Amino acid sequence: MSISNDDLAAIWLTLKLAGLTTVLLLLLATPLAWWLARTASRWRAPVAAVVTLPLVLPPTVLGFYLLVSLGPQGPGGQLTQALGLGLLPFTFAGLVVGSMVYSLPFAVQPLQHAFENMGERPMEVAATLRARPLDAFFTVALPLARPGLVTAAILSFAHTVGEFGVVLMIGGNLPGSTRVVSTQIYGHVEALEYAQAHWLAGGMVLFSFAVLLGLALLNRRSSRVLA
Repeated sequence: MSISNDDLAAIWLTLKLAGLTTVLLLLLATPLAWWLARTASRWRAPVAAVVTLPLVLPPTVLGFYLLVSLGPQGPGGQLTQALGLGLLPFTFAGLVVGSMVYSLPFAVQPLQHAFENMGERPMEVAATLRARPLDAFFTVALPLARPGLVTAAILSFAHTVGEFGVVLMIGGNLPGSTRVVSTQIYGHVEALEYAQAHWLAGGMVLFSFAVLLGLALLNRRSSRVLA
């Protein structure tokens, strides 16, 4: 049994979605994690709760509200239509938005912990050397937070690859447009094509194991460096 062209298309779309989502999430999560790690604002706890919400909400619930908010009557849908972007549900762009929301805590939390573990001292030393805050952030904070940045990237990518409920709700299962590996497996099972489902599901198991093993080795190496 070989992998079909439809399976290859789903794999390619999944990798494309995960890669783009990871890049966009790191751009969004890095300043957000920095703010959460250093602010004393009363808004810190509510913002942190909103960021963490995808961890506890059922994916179908999150996907449903994304579908409603990005639909023609929702605020997001009205905004995208006003900007001439059309509606995002059941498009690849909609998948990217849904994936970013669903994987946001997997990008923010490792970075936040890395920034918190860094402490105040490095930035204080940079300030005494007359480094501007933005320069100190890029030359001091980000290099010190590199393990958290790598962990955030790996977890965001892997989590996006494995998501199902959100992508099914916001994107459906359209071939070549929104059909990713998880929904392709679902389609194979619905059609009683268990052999094809085994190929893809087995690949997901191996991929997940490789990600967890890589993270364990990365954390072990980081611990040795800190020691």
